[in-house]
Amino acid sequence: MNLKEVCHISYEGFLMAVRTVKEYYSKLGMKEWRRLVRDAYHRLEFDTTMHFFKKHSPAEGLVLDAGGGPGRYTVELAKLGYDVVLLDLTPELLRIADRQIKRVRVGDRVKQILQGSVDDLSMFDDNTFDVVLCLGGALAHIIDAKRREKAVDELIRVAKKNAPIFTSVNGRFATLVCALVYWPKDLEIDGLYQKIYNTGDYLEDRGIYTKGRSFAPCHLYSREELENTFRKTNVKVLEMVGLEGLATRHQKETNRLARKYPKAWKNWLELHLTTCTHPSVVDISQHFMIICKK
Repeated sequence: MNLKEVCHISYEGFLMAVRTVKEYYSKLGMKEWRRLVRDAYHRLEFDTTMHFFKKHSPAEGLVLDAGGGPGRYTVELAKLGYDVVLLDLTPELLRIADRQIKRVRVGDRVKQILQGSVDDLSMFDDNTFDVVLCLGGALAHIIDAKRREKAVDELIRVAKKNAPIFTSVNGRFATLVCALVYWPKDLEIDGLYQKIYNTGDYLEDRGIYTKGRSFAPCHLYSREELENTFRKTNVKVLEMVGLEGLATRHQKETNRLARKYPKAWKNWLELHLTTCTHPSVVDISQHFMIICKK
């Protein structure tokens, strides 16, 4: 299987994609703040991320939450006693983050709230952070392959020696499953999902989603591609994790289990944490995360 990155775009095209991403998340607003805790299915992404954060991170230190949006992880880590710098592309999400940080009174722990992109961390010196986060697909929203590589280099550059680096992305194969489950009419477009499979690149003008559904421009990763991207750098890959894991695209069933059968849900969560690092589970997960050590 040969999964190649082919999206090299003009600077004008890159700027247009950036504007589209900002517009998309500006419209989401508070929905993006609530997304990770809205139900049991969505909490899988958040809770699994936090489980592995606690496993691999020091007990204290300065954390960069790059692409952290409305600050869900920033607030949680500040509550746990970490110092945090939040950076995101979208001003509206940063305004929400600022309000939430004030609401829970953790402003003393949040050292900076900055607007910027994860592919340009030039405001930070080398070896600044004890932990680096780039979660929820911020890396995936950089649609140019060379700029994604630059973003990876930047995330590593600003991490201290031995610091863990957590990066989560949108999964390619889970999106292909969506065609069967949610968007069957799209399968009438010859070659559309074959192109997504071959390249991982989703641009809105390709019409991947049925009318009425849309997503910001995005590069959808395979496990192999993300792992190879980091292995080419000077970091050690510790683990890869499927954040929704075996529950991927079973939102209704997951929420029903959590709501009606608490003992079964407890057992399922144990099974999830047992299986979510298996390579095949990582590859089919809606979001998956790579954990590296500089």
